[in-house]
Amino acid sequence: MVYKKETRGRGDGKKRVRGRKTFFTNLKKEGLILEPDPSDEDNVEDPSDGDNVEDQSDEHNVEEENGNIFIKVHAPWSVLARYAEEMKIKMPYKENDVKKPTDVSWRLSGWVIRALHLQMIIDFFAPSEKFIPPESNYFTLAFVRSRKEEFAKVEEDNFFSSATRIRIVHEILEKAVYEPEILDEAGKTKSPSKFGFIHMVANGLLSACFPLHDGDGRSKHSTSNSRRLLYEGWASPKMVFKQQPLDLIRTYYGEKIGLYFSWLGYYTIMLTYASILGIVTLILGSITIGSDVKIDEICNEDGPGQLLMCPLCNEDCDYWHLSSSCFYSKFTYLFDNWATVIFAIFMSLWATMFCEFWKRREHTLQYEWDLFGFEDHEENVRPEFEAKVTETRESPITKEEEPYVPKKTRMTRLMQSILVVIFMILLVVAAVISVIIYRIAIKTVMSRSDNEVASVMSSLVTSVTASFISVILIMVLQFVYEKIAVRLTDLELHRTETEYEDSFIVKMYLFAFVNYYSTSFYIAFIKGKIPGNPHDYGKVFGLRQEECDASGCMQELFINIAVIMIVKQVVNNVMELGIPVTLGCIRSYKERQERRRGRGEKKQWEKDFDLAELGPRGLFKEYLEMVIQFGFTTIFVCAFPLAPLFALFNNLIEIRLDAFKFISQLRRPNAARAQDIGAWYTILLGVGNLSVLTNALVLAFTSEFIPQVVYKHRYGSGSLAGYMDFSLSHFNTEDFEAGSAPVDSEFSNITDCRYRGFYESTLPYNVSNEKWGILRWKLLFVLIYEHVIYSIKFLIAYIIPDVRGFVKNQIRRENYLAQQALHEFMLQKAPKDDEDVRIGGASNA
Repeated sequence: MVYKKETRGRGDGKKRVRGRKTFFTNLKKEGLILEPDPSDEDNVEDPSDGDNVEDQSDEHNVEEENGNIFIKVHAPWSVLARYAEEMKIKMPYKENDVKKPTDVSWRLSGWVIRALHLQMIIDFFAPSEKFIPPESNYFTLAFVRSRKEEFAKVEEDNFFSSATRIRIVHEILEKAVYEPEILDEAGKTKSPSKFGFIHMVANGLLSACFPLHDGDGRSKHSTSNSRRLLYEGWASPKMVFKQQPLDLIRTYYGEKIGLYFSWLGYYTIMLTYASILGIVTLILGSITIGSDVKIDEICNEDGPGQLLMCPLCNEDCDYWHLSSSCFYSKFTYLFDNWATVIFAIFMSLWATMFCEFWKRREHTLQYEWDLFGFEDHEENVRPEFEAKVTETRESPITKEEEPYVPKKTRMTRLMQSILVVIFMILLVVAAVISVIIYRIAIKTVMSRSDNEVASVMSSLVTSVTASFISVILIMVLQFVYEKIAVRLTDLELHRTETEYEDSFIVKMYLFAFVNYYSTSFYIAFIKGKIPGNPHDYGKVFGLRQEECDASGCMQELFINIAVIMIVKQVVNNVMELGIPVTLGCIRSYKERQERRRGRGEKKQWEKDFDLAELGPRGLFKEYLEMVIQFGFTTIFVCAFPLAPLFALFNNLIEIRLDAFKFISQLRRPNAARAQDIGAWYTILLGVGNLSVLTNALVLAFTSEFIPQVVYKHRYGSGSLAGYMDFSLSHFNTEDFEAGSAPVDSEFSNITDCRYRGFYESTLPYNVSNEKWGILRWKLLFVLIYEHVIYSIKFLIAYIIPDVRGFVKNQIRRENYLAQQALHEFMLQKAPKDDEDVRIGGASNA
């Protein structure tokens, strides 16, 4: 615990001193040992000093006035054992004697490993035993003090892990009262009691309260403590391809952080399979690009490539040859080919398999980490809630007065919050529209350029620059909205931290979803769908609506997703690495300066106090970053098959950066427990289900897949020859709308030009029957695709059991041993109870 010495009896100083004294006294009553820093012993407030606060002159040592007082908190064995029994903490009891499964699947996997000599590969990725020794596998049993000798660990010093000790001390600090309740003359509660170090930090009674790290994790002279082992075997860049030491992470940081890194590691492993298939899709596109009939027609300058296309802008743009789209058609084919459909189907099923297999893995961890049946204790009231709420009511549970927000007030605040969220989402839409206008304007300007290269590359340059502008707007709006979301969630006056976090997560993810994916939705499903025709162009704010290239809009969707995803990952990683390293350099410089002044080396608790705090939202930003990435790798993956590969590279770095941050840049957080990853799993399921529909729509309406299939089997007699002539409509140049015909054209006597779409060749250029026929096939494809994939997804979810049979057997075995141990304990206790009864009966006689 850290606090600043009160040196003058002004303001709330006396109240803070009384609060700390009451708190320290109650901690000692619980059995905790408070050990002040030897250098601060003369400044520590003594609980026996009453309400006195030193009133010292201005000549008092300023360093002492502004300095921090450090109090180390120890829990002796008696306290640890008592609370471990009350909290029903499970401890190792007997060695696990359940044999490994020998069913067909396990025998087959073992045979495959031996046949393909995969054991060397498995050993390569396994954690290094040099740094991370393997842990013994024990059945566990709820701890009972009177049966301490029956447990596997008997030495009191090492009986409880560091995370368990932190949990117990945290429980005591969270419940200790620092301001007793005040009663009025009628004996009713006038001011309820206040308790918990979290409230004290929020109210300024403490500067900080945190667990200490195990020594210096990065120093080569440091002993082999857990922090040093984690740095060498987890955070070190040398371990980038090694599996994470999850048991040691859980032992040091607790189950909640352990679950996050377990989930992140499992997600990264699953990305490996998706990355391989994405690379294969791209390779197949590269190999078969020379045999594609559509590309041959576009690039054939002596054939269909000579088709004259209508101008891309009004007046200043000239006619152009179809062969100008040769580069775009080749680029598009790399990821828009027959293999893309297979890849999209695989990724739709991959999302389900990831969620289901993770749930299975999560249940295994719940057993191994004793999280089955875990229930959070009743949460304390948030200090902000206590401070802001003025009305009270009688609690239906405790029958005591408690802060209360009436439903009418809560609904009013909630509606205000909803309106602001809607406004911010509309602001994102406005930002997207501004980017659309930019795209239209820039493409128009470049298309009018006399430079042939600029004119030909106008679509690519526009897509890239617009995507970079989108990234900048996304990050700025995300930063601003996070501040607003905190204010809105504060406004809603949530009683507990869980309610607060759930509300915050909903706001942030809803906004992030619209913010990050809106431009991709525009390109995929709006751009080029209603451009009109040269006789009556569709317009946005007086400007002609964007048209897709003759080869389609897939390449623009590819570029947009790639730029947003990759730039976002690079910026996040630079910030995660750059900021901690910069702060570390500043701390090192200050320490060197202090040593030169003769102040000596900082103590461990002083070094830990200088580190950054994890923050009130905990792992929220880490989860949000990964869930947004999950959306990029699933929602539009058929347009960017390399998304899983870039996500894989990012996550390999992300794991080590997060590990480095936790080990060396952050204070050690409380060893919190959690049964699962919470609401994020529901979001992942929702994104996975949405990806089925979006990929079906992209394949049907953005890709050329359906029109080509329809032409090949209905119009082309099994061949795509003539497809480009079929997909481009005719336009009589005499029918240009006013102000849109090219001025000073290089071409003369042009009576007919072509444009993308299925329209009739005479006024009023209505949509042709072929358009409606292809639309029916597109809708039918979407209907069949999503029904088949959803059916398979639900079948997979049904077939894959949530808990492996091997784990079920271990759970049954552990429950049996627990019942057997209780039975033996009762038998041992029975003779003593009978003797007590006989002695009591004789005395009464």
